Amino acid sequence: MTLDASPGEHNTRRAPLPRLPRDERRAQLLASALEVFVHNGYHGAAMDEIAEAAKVSKPVLYQHFPSKRELYLALLDSHLASLTTMLLAALNSTSDNKLRVQATMKAYFHFMAKDDQAFRLVFESDLVNDPDVAARLEKFNSDYADAIAGVIAEDTKLAHLEATLLGRALAGMAQVSARYWLEANGDLDIEVASELVYRLAWRGISRFPKEPQLPSA
Repeated sequence: MTLDASPGEHNTRRAPLPRLPRDERRAQLLASALEVFVHNGYHGAAMDEIAEAAKVSKPVLYQHFPSKRELYLALLDSHLASLTTMLLAALNSTSDNKLRVQATMKAYFHFMAKDDQAFRLVFESDLVNDPDVAARLEKFNSDYADAIAGVIAEDTKLAHLEATLLGRALAGMAQVSARYWLEANGDLDIEVASELVYRLAWRGISRFPKEPQLPSA
């Protein structure tokens, strides 16, 4: 004789998760993957674990991302795009070059304060030597440094290569100092930290000869 399940047993069954629009599901999977990649590293992360963290089946995960590598690269592209947007917005927020440097340094620090997991995935992954990952990081660093170099070249008498070298130096300064601030676990206020780095950067740039201003018509 087969016994019917008790009412309590019926009530404990998990209801099926609601079907999300594709973009929302993709965002959910990326958020879950970020946690797993940051916690375990790329090589230690498993698609099973990512699916479990997202509370979806593996077939659902594979519908959106056919492999762990494609999932990682999609996540990297997303965060590099967000950081690039923040930095370029800061750089273009004013025509005053002193304030541009200040805003750009502050943007780097605030990106990390907002989501330190994203920063660790982008700059501290165990996959940074992978050719596709390295190419993406180089493009980001190059685009950011070129944007800074454009401002420097416009404001000084420096040649393009010289301005580009300084752009690379300033981009590296922002990245390294922001990473150190993150490792300090917030012991130094973010506004104080970004201001210190901005003042150091601006004092260096402001010493270069300026292009002569054309007389107004």
